[in-house]
Amino acid sequence: MTRVLHLSDTHLLAGGALHGGLVDTTAALGHVLESLHRVGPLDAVVVSGDVSDDGTVASYETVRDLVGPFARAHGAVPVFAMGNHDLPEGFTRVLGPTRSVHDVDGFRFVVLDSSVPGMGYGSLGAEQLDWLRSVLATPAPRGSAVVVHHSPVPAPTVLHEGLKLQDPGGLLAALEGSDVRVVLSGHYHHPAAQTLASGLTLLVAPAVANRADPFAAPGRERILRGSGALLVEVDDRGVRSHVLSVPSPGDGEELFELDEATVARIVAESGPA
Repeated sequence: MTRVLHLSDTHLLAGGALHGGLVDTTAALGHVLESLHRVGPLDAVVVSGDVSDDGTVASYETVRDLVGPFARAHGAVPVFAMGNHDLPEGFTRVLGPTRSVHDVDGFRFVVLDSSVPGMGYGSLGAEQLDWLRSVLATPAPRGSAVVVHHSPVPAPTVLHEGLKLQDPGGLLAALEGSDVRVVLSGHYHHPAAQTLASGLTLLVAPAVANRADPFAAPGRERILRGSGALLVEVDDRGVRSHVLSVPSPGDGEELFELDEATVARIVAESGPA
């Protein structure tokens, strides 16, 4: 069995600054990791994008210094992916290439970069999908997982629908006939799962920074206090995921709500043309 702790959307800032002026995301990540110290042996700790909120070297050093020791203590390899808030200069300087391949005892993690400079939506492009096909052309002994921030799963809110992965069918087509068992993503600040007819499992981890309310009023975006993670287990019988809610003071408290005009403006500025 391959066991993965799947984190996403940590949104760390330099100097422990507050995300949105409201959430100490450095403390939130530390609390999540401390709360999950009994998770047991792991093969990988995956952070599927929006690792940083400001793209600073200091923020990437913080996540490295928090996630790295936790991963080592559980026998795991840390795996990081780029998100739309990440900046490649700081990411690569501290965490490594923006797309990468990790072999963990015969199970392969293929990390893609769906970020588009200066924008909130995701795109992979023909060159990156060709690279993915070339990697997957040789099967791994125990199968593979793809890690990509923007998920091919339909978005749960209007804002994330406007900032979704473009051409998700292109990604899924590149995975057809391969040894990929599961796709690990974030971006939505809300957990989701979908199993395709092919048997491929698509998982979206809850965010560490906060959580999106999928039941906000139509056209609006409502953000609540709360953190979570996924525990993902892959073996010959299939893929299992467990949503891990991490209790903390103020859980469920409304942090802010964006009205229809603000959501529309963000999508116009950060979504695809």
